[in-house]
Amino acid sequence: MADDSRMVAPTVNGESDAEEMMETGLRPRRLDDFVGQPQLCDNLSVFIAAAAKRGEPLDHVLFFGPPGLGKTTLAQIVANELGVGFRATSGPVIAKAGDLAAILTNLQPRDVLFIDEIHRLNPVVEEILYPAMEDFQLDLIIGEGPAARSVRIDLPPFTLVGATTRSGLITSPLRERFGIPMRLSFYSAEELEKIIVRGAGLLSMDLTPDGGAEIARRSRGTPRVAGRLLRRVRDFSDLDGGAKVDAKAADAALQRLDVDSRGLDAMDRRYLDCIAIKFTGGPVGIETLAAALSEERDTIEEVIEPYLIQQGFLLRTPRGRALAAAAYSHLGLDEPDGVQQLELIADTGQGTGERDE
Repeated sequence: MADDSRMVAPTVNGESDAEEMMETGLRPRRLDDFVGQPQLCDNLSVFIAAAAKRGEPLDHVLFFGPPGLGKTTLAQIVANELGVGFRATSGPVIAKAGDLAAILTNLQPRDVLFIDEIHRLNPVVEEILYPAMEDFQLDLIIGEGPAARSVRIDLPPFTLVGATTRSGLITSPLRERFGIPMRLSFYSAEELEKIIVRGAGLLSMDLTPDGGAEIARRSRGTPRVAGRLLRRVRDFSDLDGGAKVDAKAADAALQRLDVDSRGLDAMDRRYLDCIAIKFTGGPVGIETLAAALSEERDTIEEVIEPYLIQQGFLLRTPRGRALAAAAYSHLGLDEPDGVQQLELIADTGQGTGERDE
């Protein structure tokens, strides 16, 4: 289970309503205001403009990538740009075929239906979704036994926008029905700085350019983390009499939040220390790591590892996880023999099916 108190976690459960409302208020509502993902936004604007010109619903869209990069925000922007209604739900919530039917039959023509965590859809629900996506029809079985009968319901044309952090878990038949698959990548420090400056303006926060750069540099390439750190730095500033937030003030606040110069927090360092000390740098299987850290495998794979891999701290080899030379340098530890060989064979992509040995 994810640590709810983690300041740099891309997703946090149990946030207060006020916090969620504040985060929603910081989100851009138009593509022109969206910072980052330039190629994705350019292509998406073309697809939206073409659909609007024809008066047709946009083809179904799949956003995939690490958490906190703006998948939900982009789904809302799609609806805003098209000038249509927006309905949101998530894969685990749609437990039965009737749940899906209730949502689909209440849509208006060209509405956008957003399903987060679409890789967690019930297989039975997923089968019913296929004709809805392709033909805008719903095939349901009413009744049981000999009295059962098939009912076909016509649906208004709509756009399904799916979002997932685990695109590999989406079944091929579902993936192939999305006409517009789009991958989101981590943001640069410059892009995050623009997001932070915009957020500071909306929060009426006195933030200097070097203060914004300091927060951006430690935001893990993730806008959601940047927004969360910005609000926490503002808390420290407010209790300090609303002082101007420069690089020194931002650094002091982030140090108190246990976020280091590379954006790593206590959980990241605990993960790296575990591999370095308990498993002599690895390789070590993911299940063994999960047991040693008392964390769920999904939390490790979705929350901790993506940024560590992107920063060159972690290697994925056929035998498991191992630390790269950069991790030893960051932790202040001596690099053991064999690291260079591991880096040559490591797969730093999306996984290798390593064994837990």
